[in-house]
Amino acid sequence: MKFELSTPEATMGFGHALGRSLLAGDVVLLAGPLGAGKTTLTRGIADGMGVGGRVSSPTFVIARVHPAGPSGVALVHVDAYRLGGDLAQLDDLDLDTDLERSAIVVEWGEGAAERLSADYLVVRLDRRDDDVRLVTLEPHGTWLPRAPDLRLAG
Repeated sequence: MKFELSTPEATMGFGHALGRSLLAGDVVLLAGPLGAGKTTLTRGIADGMGVGGRVSSPTFVIARVHPAGPSGVALVHVDAYRLGGDLAQLDDLDLDTDLERSAIVVEWGEGAAERLSADYLVVRLDRRDDDVRLVTLEPHGTWLPRAPDLRLAG
């Protein structure tokens, strides 16, 4: 599934729609270059999930837990950029424990965080020269049949 998002607000709206569909145990990997909109998308996901706390790039703390809201599902927001492929550091975060009660969104997690679950969604973001975000959803495992219909979100 491919989408074009013309504004940061559209990226937030897309994330909101995705966030409404997330369940405890879901793993979402955000892939794309710097400035592609990964953190903006995560803000929308958090809004859609109704979790608490301000969403910002967790680059210097690596992971932030946002407490569950009305859905009862917390959000763990991870930025794997600084890990540089160091899987031991990713293991130290005990994300597999968080899967029981949280959805996990990992920026820069492709190539490492897939091992958290056989069922995950890769959200590939890119930014064109005109600032339009190109989004491609790549569902894996059980994500395939339950991937949300986000056509109206963009």
